[in-house]
Amino acid sequence: MTVDYDVVIIGGSLTGRYAAILATQLHAKVALVEPTAQKIFPHLLTPHALAYLGKCQQSAMSWEITANKKDTVEWADILQQVKGVVADVEEQYSPAVLAALGVDMISGDGQFVRSPALTFSVNRRQLKSRSYLLATGSRPLIPNIEGLQATGYYTTADILSVLNANPPTRWAIIGGDPSGIQMAQILTRFGLDVTLIVKHSHILPREDPAIVQLIQAALEAEGVRILTETPVTQIKQIQGTKWVQAGNYAIETDEILLCAGQQPDLAHLNLEAVGVRSHRHRLVLNAKLQTTQPRIYACGEAIGGYPLTNIAHYEAAVALKNALAVSRDRVDYGSIPWAVFCDPQLARVGLTETQARHLFGDIVVLRQYFKSIAAAQIEMATTGVCQVVLLLNGEILGATIVGAYAAELIHVFSLAIAQRIKINKLAQLAPIYPSFSEIFAQIAALTYQTHLNRGSIWDKILTTFRRW
Repeated sequence: MTVDYDVVIIGGSLTGRYAAILATQLHAKVALVEPTAQKIFPHLLTPHALAYLGKCQQSAMSWEITANKKDTVEWADILQQVKGVVADVEEQYSPAVLAALGVDMISGDGQFVRSPALTFSVNRRQLKSRSYLLATGSRPLIPNIEGLQATGYYTTADILSVLNANPPTRWAIIGGDPSGIQMAQILTRFGLDVTLIVKHSHILPREDPAIVQLIQAALEAEGVRILTETPVTQIKQIQGTKWVQAGNYAIETDEILLCAGQQPDLAHLNLEAVGVRSHRHRLVLNAKLQTTQPRIYACGEAIGGYPLTNIAHYEAAVALKNALAVSRDRVDYGSIPWAVFCDPQLARVGLTETQARHLFGDIVVLRQYFKSIAAAQIEMATTGVCQVVLLLNGEILGATIVGAYAAELIHVFSLAIAQRIKINKLAQLAPIYPSFSEIFAQIAALTYQTHLNRGSIWDKILTTFRRW
């Protein structure tokens, strides 16, 4: 079959545009199909906007303290800065930039067609390609709550436009995912009344409870009301006021913000008809990010999970190389870090303590608190902890950092895990003093107080099997 492209990317997300640029660097002939522009923006860069908004607010609060709160912070100016950052990032992935690189940009809604051969049909064109990459956006997961649709709600994609005017005073945030944590803190720092409602036993349920408790305590200290193990069962509007029934609580609020997660936006692509299978609304993929239709791959938000840009870009690179037969890479998330840009920040790579105990049994857990770091004392940022999970031979299984610059510091552990660098090697570092990097040498020094051993041959075989 004569083909038009090496790869056709079904986009609608920042990852789709990143993948298109990467495909040109791999010398591929590439087409990027996106829905109409208004469907992509401003949703495309919402995570970046939230992260920058939180950083601006943190700086503004520090400025207020030094000024003894004699002046007020102009939040409209901060929002304008946020929009400027969004515009700058957007420009790096603009259609003009992609077109200049040779990407065939196609705007329109399309779907896969099986007969007579696998193609993607859009704007009355049949795009024939050696391979296809699903890099679509996602849409908010809307929980099935009685009265929710009738009462109305916002999602994070709407939030910048809401804050630009006079925002409602009282907010109920449903969901404890990363965007919910960030938004609870941001809205509180705007001087708004916030209740965060979480159905799990703690916020960020995938993380170790002891670690998350530091962030939960920080949010509560700033005024966020957090209700855990409290499922929302009903929402009503009575005389212009919204009421949220959550467990035994009846919460009066002005607006509702949904942060219950995202789900892939794939329903319109006719995937099932061309042999792409799903399980529980998630694509069935192998380690090469290949679907059950061998010529169709997927990455990023199309796969599901948290919309984390760095992980989505990693997946795009793996999927593209496999789709273009450049290599036979397999995804390995064990050394890929991620972060939540709340204050203090949370960053993790590898396994949590709970996961490691389940997989390996006997492990060693080291913790070092930020109050021991001179730089943290100088910057008055002593709230934080670095936790490292180890095998008995000193191999690092995972690390979690809560505190200032956590998203920067975590990369050292990411490299250590990827290169199988044991914890004792970090003790050889001579970090700049004063700096937050002291945490590496300090936590590595704790290994001298533990009972690490080299392990027998049988231990090594058993560890390898469990890791596999």
